[in-house]
Amino acid sequence: MQIFRISFLVLLLTTLTPYLSAENWNQFRGPSGDGQSSSKSLPTEFSETKNLTWKTAIHGKAWSSPVIWGEQIWMTSATEDGKKLYAICVDATSGKIVHDITVFDIAEPMFCYPYNSYASPTPVVEEGRLWVHFGSAGTACLDTSDGKILWTRQDLDCNHHRGPGSSPIVFRDLLIVNFDGYDQQYVVAFNKKTGKTVWKKDRSFDFKTSNGDAKKAYCTPTVIEHEGRLQLISPCAVATVSYDPLTGKELWWVYHGGYNAAARPLYSHGMVFLSFEGGLKLLGVRPDGTGDVTATHIEWTFKKSTPTRPSQVIVDDYMYLVNDKGVVTCLNAKTGEATWTHRMGGRHTASPIYANGRIYLFGEDGPINVIAANPKEFQLIQSNKLDAGSMATPAVFGDSLIIRTKTHLYRAGK
Repeated sequence: MQIFRISFLVLLLTTLTPYLSAENWNQFRGPSGDGQSSSKSLPTEFSETKNLTWKTAIHGKAWSSPVIWGEQIWMTSATEDGKKLYAICVDATSGKIVHDITVFDIAEPMFCYPYNSYASPTPVVEEGRLWVHFGSAGTACLDTSDGKILWTRQDLDCNHHRGPGSSPIVFRDLLIVNFDGYDQQYVVAFNKKTGKTVWKKDRSFDFKTSNGDAKKAYCTPTVIEHEGRLQLISPCAVATVSYDPLTGKELWWVYHGGYNAAARPLYSHGMVFLSFEGGLKLLGVRPDGTGDVTATHIEWTFKKSTPTRPSQVIVDDYMYLVNDKGVVTCLNAKTGEATWTHRMGGRHTASPIYANGRIYLFGEDGPINVIAANPKEFQLIQSNKLDAGSMATPAVFGDSLIIRTKTHLYRAGK
C-alpha cells in the first residue's frame, strides 16, 4: 500500500508539473514585462496544419495582446468603428470562448487611424480580476469568474488623435497607465480595487513644440527597483520621467527627443533602455540620478535601424531588436555597439519573445521567424506561416505559444 501511494504521488506530480511551473502571462510582454519566458519546449515549427492545439476566430478589430491566468486567456476587442468595446475570455485547453462581454458602448468614438485599433492597449489580469483599458474611452475592472463589471472610469480626458496604445500595469494596489495624447499628457494611478484616483501627474517638462501630434506617445510604463529605490519608468514624447510609483513624485528625467514612444522600457545591467521614433532613438540611461540627468546619465545611444513600435529583448549581455521593416540587430547591452545586423524583411509591430535560446519574431503579414539568440551572427532556425499576420505581441502558456493574428487566436504547441 505504501509503495502504491508513493507511485501514485510520483505520477500525480509528474502530471501536474507543467501546470504548477507554468507562468501566468499576466500583462503586456509577460510576467516581467520583458518578453522573457522560462519555457524549455516552445514549438519552433508550426503552421495551419502542424503543431496546433486549436484555432479560434475572434471578432472585431484589435491589436491588444492576450493575457493569461490559470486556464483563462483574456483579450480585448472592438468593432472597427469603435462603438462597442469588448472583453473576451478563451479557455486555454479547448479554445472555446467562455466570456464575450460588451464593456462599453461608445456613441461617438474619437478618430482612430486605420493602422491602429480601438482596442490596442493590452489588459492586465490577476487572480479573480481583469483590468481592461481603451484609452480615454474607458477603463474597467471585471470579475474573471463570471465577467461581472466591478467598476468603470470614463472621465479621464485625452485626445489620442490616432487611437489609444498605452497598456496599464498593476503595482501593489495600483493600476497605472499613461495618457499621452494630442491635447493632454499625464500619468494616473487608480486604486485597482475601487477605481478611485490615487494620484495623477501632468507631464511637467517643456515639450518645446506647440504641435500636439509631436506630443503623443503609446508607451507602457515599467516599475523597477534600483539600489533600493522604487521607480516608475514612464517614457513619453521628448523625454522619459522616473516617478515614485506610490505617490507620483518626479525623481529624474532625461531629454532624448522623439515622439510616438511605444516600446516598453527594459531594465538590465544597471541601466534603463529606451526607444523612440526620432531623437536619440535608442539609449541606455543610468537610473540613479535626481532631476535632469540628460547631461550626466546617458551611457550610450544607437540610431541605426531602430524600431518605433516593437520592444527589444535582452539575453545575457546582448540586446536583440527588430525594426518596423524587419531589420534585426544585436547590440552589446553594456556599450550599445552592434555585433551584427541582418535585413530579414517584412513589417513588424509585435514585440519579440525569448525562450530557451530562441527569439520569436512575428510579422504583420507573416512569416513568424524563429532565430537563435546568438550574439555572433544571425541564425534562422525556422520560418513559419499562419493564414493572417500578427499585430499583437503573443503570450506563452506552459510550453505553448498563444498567438493572436488579425483574425484568430491560436495555441501552437503540444
